Amino acid sequence: MADNMSLTGLSDEEAKEFHSIFMQSFLIFTAVAVVAHFLAWAWRPWIPGAEGYGSVIEGVHNVTAAVSQIAPLAG
Repeated sequence: MADNMSLTGLSDEEAKEFHSIFMQSFLIFTAVAVVAHFLAWAWRPWIPGAEGYGSVIEGVHNVTAAVSQIAPLAG
């Protein structure tokens, strides 16, 4: 039995079983990640449309204006 062990301490059958479970888990994880990325893309595309990132920049300006009004009160 000691001759059948590898450096990991697993026998060939145990290594094959571990590999099959690992591969199944990896494929399930990858499928969930692909679905999650598709849903995130459908919700808010990463590449801007014709209007560009203008709405994002406008939001940043609004936040900086709000922070500049709050900052004197905090200090």
